[in-house]
Formats: sequence, C-alpha cells, structure tokens
Amino acid sequence: MNKWVILVVIGAFLVSFREVKTLKGTWQYCGGKFNNKLSPAPEGYTQQRKYTDTQFEAFLLEKSEKPVKYESGTYTLTADSYTETQTYSMQESKLLNVAVHYQYAIRNDTLVLNGKLPGGAVIEDYWKRVK
Repeated sequence: MNKWVILVVIGAFLVSFREVKTLKGTWQYCGGKFNNKLSPAPEGYTQQRKYTDTQFEAFLLEKSEKPVKYESGTYTLTADSYTETQTYSMQESKLLNVAVHYQYAIRNDTLVLNGKLPGGAVIEDYWKRVK
C-alpha cells in the first residue's frame, strides 16, 4: 500500500480523537431527562445557548418577540468533563456562582450533558448545534 495513503489514514484516525476545547457557537435545547423522567423541549418557545470560548448566554426565543436572556456564565472543558458556573440568572437561583460539573459528549451535532445538580437531581440534557 502506498505510504501516503497509510499516513492519511493514520492522520484521520488521530484527528478523530482530538479533544474539544470550546463549544463556540449556538446550541438549541432539544429535551432530556430530569431524575430519569423524560423532559421534552418546551412548546411555544425555544431555548438557545450562545457559547464563546469560555462564556455562555442563554436565551428564550418566541416568535415575534425579542430574545430574553435568562442566564449567563462561564464554562471549561476537559477531555470528558464540562464545568459551568452561572454568573447571572433572570430568576432566583441556587446555582448562582456555584461550579456544576457534568460529563459531556458531542455526538454529530448534539451536545449531551450528564450530571448531578447540587440539590441531588440527576439530569441529562441534549443541545443541538444550530450555528
């Protein structure tokens, strides 16, 4: 076999295991599970998160309405761990300025977050990349 073909195959294999460093872009909530009960995406509006390299802002979007920012914060990624700290919440929140750790995976264009909230609730959220 041609040595160039082998090098390309090896390179493609190694790139497939690269660590994700950022979630930069826009992601839309698609539902999930809360304490092992299905939790569908809301009807009548969408929830989106806009990520930069280290921060996020979350918005509620309804037709014919301006987006409403309901949350923002910072985040970090390691090989399979996502840590989020909420720095703003439109509503009273027990998570404000608390680092919450999740396991994460990106499957195609979907971000999957699995974790346990400080109050003990177990969550699994699905966010689809839209931009």
